[in-house]
Amino acid sequence: MNAPKLKLLAADFFERPVKLRLPFRFGVVTLTEAPQVFVRARIRLADGREGDGVSAEMLAPKWFDKSPALTNEQNFDQLRQSLALARDALLAAGAGTPFALSAAVDAPHHDACSAIGLNGLVASFGLALLDRTIIDALGRLEGLSVFTMVRENRLGMNAATAADLQGLDFDKLLSSLRAAPSVHARHTVGLVDALTRAETQGKRVNDDLPESLEEVVASYGHRYFKLKVAGQIEADIERLCGIAAVLDTIAEPYYATLDGNEQYRDIGEVDALWRRMAEEPRLARLRSSVLFIEQPIVRDRALSAPVTSLSEEVPIEIDESDADVTVFPRARALGYRGISSKSCKGFYRALINRARIEKWNAGEPGRYFMSAEDLTTQAGVAVQQDLALATLIGATHIERNGHHYVDGMTRIPSAEREAFLAAHPDLYHRAGDNVRLTIRDGVIALGSLDTPGLGVGAMPDFTTMMLSPRIAA
Repeated sequence: MNAPKLKLLAADFFERPVKLRLPFRFGVVTLTEAPQVFVRARIRLADGREGDGVSAEMLAPKWFDKSPALTNEQNFDQLRQSLALARDALLAAGAGTPFALSAAVDAPHHDACSAIGLNGLVASFGLALLDRTIIDALGRLEGLSVFTMVRENRLGMNAATAADLQGLDFDKLLSSLRAAPSVHARHTVGLVDALTRAETQGKRVNDDLPESLEEVVASYGHRYFKLKVAGQIEADIERLCGIAAVLDTIAEPYYATLDGNEQYRDIGEVDALWRRMAEEPRLARLRSSVLFIEQPIVRDRALSAPVTSLSEEVPIEIDESDADVTVFPRARALGYRGISSKSCKGFYRALINRARIEKWNAGEPGRYFMSAEDLTTQAGVAVQQDLALATLIGATHIERNGHHYVDGMTRIPSAEREAFLAAHPDLYHRAGDNVRLTIRDGVIALGSLDTPGLGVGAMPDFTTMMLSPRIAA
């Protein structure tokens, strides 16, 4: 390991409004619009060089904190508070390697958030974005891609935040990680998404993008799908039958994951859904295609009882309960076999969980896994950083839905659109005056992410954004 030391000098937060072309329902919320936050940070290396980095993420309501007592605006403010607290902690942390700085403030930051009523996922959000911005700035300064920085452990990763990994050779593990040239896009079918074109009659957007699952399959050629279920077994069965009627027309094999979004109270209810699916002839092919079930049990109960009986039959993973870096070992003890990777939960956490899988699977080959998931990441900074992390952890498919619910870079200044298109011609294509994510035969090309920094290359135009509201922490 030869990781440089650096210091965070400043970090600013900006926002842009994002309006969805189609409503997206997941769990307890139907999303139609939300802000996207951008973090711009300046670092200084030990040799005196200074440079900027960037990260971005949607301020998604009712996922980080699903309390019905909170408005969407209050959810946004929670995430802004987390960002402000993470910035303060890192500014005060002095100099260190990128990972050492994050590790030093991780637990105190979670404690500071908890003290003002912010849960672990909200806390993770703030530190995750600051970490990514620092990584991006370091790569730009050194002329190294995130793939090279991880492979050579220029970030300084070790087991400081994961006592269960003491003694693991991080340099050896990280040196084995390689970016793939492409990844399959796993299309999300939201709870209110139209399944057939006929269902869209009289309410079409008519923006030349697909508006139903039937059209998505025809347009993008997907073979991987993420299916939302709502916690009402008979209604879920009928919804899944409608989805199967579309997917079963695909000649080639297809693969699906079920996302419970915490809609079930216990493993018994989830088991009942799985058994009921087996009884329904219309779901025979779809059920056989299911790779895993993403956290179906409400987070305040998900880690209170074993799920082993069902997870032996169909793997179950933790998502919303992944509140901090200690969760995966606890989940494993209860029978969970997987955990989701999301950029909004933490770049380093994903790599640490990847290390755990490597260690555990050495004794139980193929049992444990990570999935790559998406929280409506938007074209440009957010989607590129998320794709870079996904391919680093070895994901061969990743949930992608931002391009379906938002029309590319339609509300981004033209000069910025052109800069991203020029930097990533394999990832984007021109569509009239717009720039959109490119998916061919269900696949997203990743080659141009191998650029100095954390997969971004071009810089967004901060002069066209609003400064984030100042939130008292």
